[in-house]
Amino acid sequence: MNNIFTLITVLLLSPLAPLNAARPNILHIHMDDHRPDGLHALGTSSLVTPHLDALVERGMTFTHCYTMGSMIGAVCTPSRTMMLTGRSWQRIPGAPDAAPNAKDPTTFLPRIIQAAGYQTWHIGKYGNGFPAGLAEFETSIRDDAGGKTPGDDRAHCSQRLADRTIEFLNSRTVSNEAKPFYIYIAPPVPHDPRSAEPQFHALYDAAKIPLSPAFLPLHPFDNGEMTVRDEKLAPWPRTEADTRQQNADYYSCITGIDHHIGRIFAELKASGQWENTIIIFSGDNGLSMGDHGLFGKQNLYEFGGMHVPLVIAGPGIPRGKSDAFVYLMDLFPTLAEFAGAGLPEGVEGKSIVPILNGTQTKVRGVLYTAYRDCQRAIRDERWKLIRYPLVDRTQLFDLSNDPHELTNLADKPEHAAKIAELTELLKREMADHADKSQLTVAEPKPAEWTPPAAGSEPAKQAREKHAAVLKLRHQGISG
Repeated sequence: MNNIFTLITVLLLSPLAPLNAARPNILHIHMDDHRPDGLHALGTSSLVTPHLDALVERGMTFTHCYTMGSMIGAVCTPSRTMMLTGRSWQRIPGAPDAAPNAKDPTTFLPRIIQAAGYQTWHIGKYGNGFPAGLAEFETSIRDDAGGKTPGDDRAHCSQRLADRTIEFLNSRTVSNEAKPFYIYIAPPVPHDPRSAEPQFHALYDAAKIPLSPAFLPLHPFDNGEMTVRDEKLAPWPRTEADTRQQNADYYSCITGIDHHIGRIFAELKASGQWENTIIIFSGDNGLSMGDHGLFGKQNLYEFGGMHVPLVIAGPGIPRGKSDAFVYLMDLFPTLAEFAGAGLPEGVEGKSIVPILNGTQTKVRGVLYTAYRDCQRAIRDERWKLIRYPLVDRTQLFDLSNDPHELTNLADKPEHAAKIAELTELLKREMADHADKSQLTVAEPKPAEWTPPAAGSEPAKQAREKHAAVLKLRHQGISG
């Protein structure tokens, strides 16, 4: 990676106004299951995302942003909790033994921003979005799936989120207009069931959707989570047709939310608040969507579970790209700094304002990710090691030459020293983040994996889930 070039880009394109010269509004759009390449401007040429593409052009894209890890299959829950508390996955309330269970409201992001004089408002995902933390917003509106409110449907959820956000912007009282706002929008898309408004589905012909270079019918070994819920969205082995259809539906939801985000942007411009609003676009976790024979987020591949998009734009924010390693929990101290808020004890995230200001090119040297007790990974600027302790498997990828992780170099003798080096780095990061899991086990199970037979319960569930999702898509309703 070329940090010098990145820094030069930032300096050349940076606006004249210093960051935080005035208290900005903050609009945070946090997506559900959004891959790091899930915009046209972020690398997927088949996607139609003009409004978010314009945001990318206007702001700073962090190409290496991640959620750190998860102790459960619902990766979104610890991910959002880490972001709202600024704590790592093993130190968030309720961890490490279960899903987050908030006991410490003093650490919640909306509370400290509100204490700094901001009006706080949330709409969208609620259930897996850490309800105790969301309750700290002055206003929190649940709209995370169709059917929660009579007459609602998932296909029009993105429209409703935009409608309510625009209503909020139009209804701010005279007293509140003196306050800056912090708006947190959490759309439940492009998470399945992927049911967008019909006009957005019509934009994508599944037969013309290109397959990822990493597409495989089956994952080559047991990664410890082969039949989790997300993997049951399509039968085994994965077919090209099923994978193209899944991606077409995925894209339609992203295009739909892009359209409605554009409506919010238009309102900010019409009301004169655009130039004083910092906008953050991010995702809670990635999604495999057929890469490596997987569909879910319960893995540590670059285009799998933990790698997410992050774009920041607005007053004082430079244009360009940063390849600095960033965690979602870094948004806690970053947004606090935007708002002029103090930090509570226990925050482990690192503010990325120094990167935005051009005074630093990075805040950490390596990147560690984890999933349950079955997967651990460490990467530096070039190399990545993934360890699967339960089956005694190791993968080593040269990301500079193999960004889609197609060629495992772990069995090559010439890379033994690199594996040893990265393993020691991984152990250090695990210790630093209170991760007591083991990288080896006394009795590993066989790594070979056979997909569920056609008549088995997991295979039956996969077929039924796949059929249900397709039906919902055509009906434009949620499950």
